[in-house]
Amino acid sequence: MSDETSTIQNDESKPIGRTFLCVIDESEEMAAALRFACSRAINTNGRVALLYVMQPAEFQHWMAIGERMREEAREEAEELLQVVASVVEKRTGYIPVCYIREGKLREEVIDLINEEKDISLLILGAASGTDGPGPLVSYLVEKMTGQLRIPVTIVPGNLSDEQVDAIS
Repeated sequence: MSDETSTIQNDESKPIGRTFLCVIDESEEMAAALRFACSRAINTNGRVALLYVMQPAEFQHWMAIGERMREEAREEAEELLQVVASVVEKRTGYIPVCYIREGKLREEVIDLINEEKDISLLILGAASGTDGPGPLVSYLVEKMTGQLRIPVTIVPGNLSDEQVDAIS
């Protein structure tokens, strides 16, 4: 379970269809997943939700140093989410719901999906390199197929903007 959870809600009134959850990180493939999520939200009168998961600070020897590392990680997460949220707002016209959690990525994704019943689709970007699609995609496909309460859409990270728009 996460030590810290934050949620920023959208105060604007809007008919809400489906909620598309996109996991935010600094990977290249995240951009394709985000574009897909925004396009689906526009096309279905839905909204986008963003999740950033901070890894727990492993430096436990001196509490003050560990706490400072955690604060810095939190600041970086908030900055990245602000940038991504502004992109979502530009593309969709609405502020996304934002979540920041601390813990193991795959556990936090599954916990959020189980807690937030409005989330109706998880959208992930798949890496296109030789190392495979990425650890979260691999885990969900190999271990969680049939156990999640929502579908998962995996967007190849090497698609162009035009290709993503065409399939969404």
